[in-house]
Amino acid sequence: MTLTIPNFSVEYNLANRSNVFSSGDYITGRVAFEVTRDCKIDSLWVKMKGKAKVRWFEHYGKTVVVYKNKEKYFSIKTFIFQDGNNVVTRGSHTYPFTFQIPQVNLPSSFKGSYGKIKYTLEANLSRSMRTDCKAKTHFRVINKRHSDAFLTSPQQGITEKKMNFFSSGTVQMEVNIEKTGFFQGEGIKVVAYILNRSSRGIRPKYCLYKKYSYFASGKRRVETKNILKEVGESIPPSAGHSVTRIISIPPTTCASILNCNIIKAEYRLKVYLDVKYASDPEIKFPVVVLPSVQASDEQQLPTKPGFEHNSNMGGNMNFMQEPNSPLPPIYEDCMMYPPSTGLDGKS
Repeated sequence: MTLTIPNFSVEYNLANRSNVFSSGDYITGRVAFEVTRDCKIDSLWVKMKGKAKVRWFEHYGKTVVVYKNKEKYFSIKTFIFQDGNNVVTRGSHTYPFTFQIPQVNLPSSFKGSYGKIKYTLEANLSRSMRTDCKAKTHFRVINKRHSDAFLTSPQQGITEKKMNFFSSGTVQMEVNIEKTGFFQGEGIKVVAYILNRSSRGIRPKYCLYKKYSYFASGKRRVETKNILKEVGESIPPSAGHSVTRIISIPPTTCASILNCNIIKAEYRLKVYLDVKYASDPEIKFPVVVLPSVQASDEQQLPTKPGFEHNSNMGGNMNFMQEPNSPLPPIYEDCMMYPPSTGLDGKS
């Protein structure tokens, strides 16, 4: 800031209890600043932007290679002053604005180890022969596309293993889950029928883990981490049991990102049998985590738009989509990326 303009900020109004926005929503706010004496302003503008970025390093001997990529969703600017002959008087000044978030299939806000998807509001005040005053704030966007048919599709997996070495016989497992899409905080009902024809007791185990993928320059960086693990009751030899378990998704789990070309946030539920002295038979299910925004959080349209600028207006709007970059894919087309070994070997 400067001596003449010691304070300069941009902020937005809360739209709902969760303080989140979605495509098509209106976002209202204000640019505020203080002036210690009368001064001339060349321009004052506000910009709303949405983009994804990835960046990571890889070492090849003594050579370090930087991989980076970005994807722009929109960049919309509206001018409050722009004719270069505006005088503001001493005191505090506030200028409201309204944007409409473009009605396209936007990915949810995201932050991972090697990339992020962010949505920002930026304000800039320009004066002749002076350093520009700048301010920025972030707002959270969620993708509320919950109507895809595959999200309600049940899943089933079957596996069988013949025992070796210190045990004999076979074990079989059939696992069913009622659907594919689950809200943050929701429980996954897992029903398994386990037939233990071996000479040892076995335990069913459950692991929910995340798999984040980042893409740049034809390369893929994978980040995996277990979210939770649970252990079931032991099933004795020569017995068959039907086992039901509720695996609760932590409410703080990031929503799945499946409609971004350079970042994917996927989740899997692994159900496996703990077999001593042998590799564990397992079944993996893709799980889509949906944002748990309540219906009461739906946004109301602004009654006083102020300096309004929406995605259907012309003028200074610049709705940016990379010319050679395809639109983000729909959920179902990329629910499961082709298997690949990550940094820790997980698929």
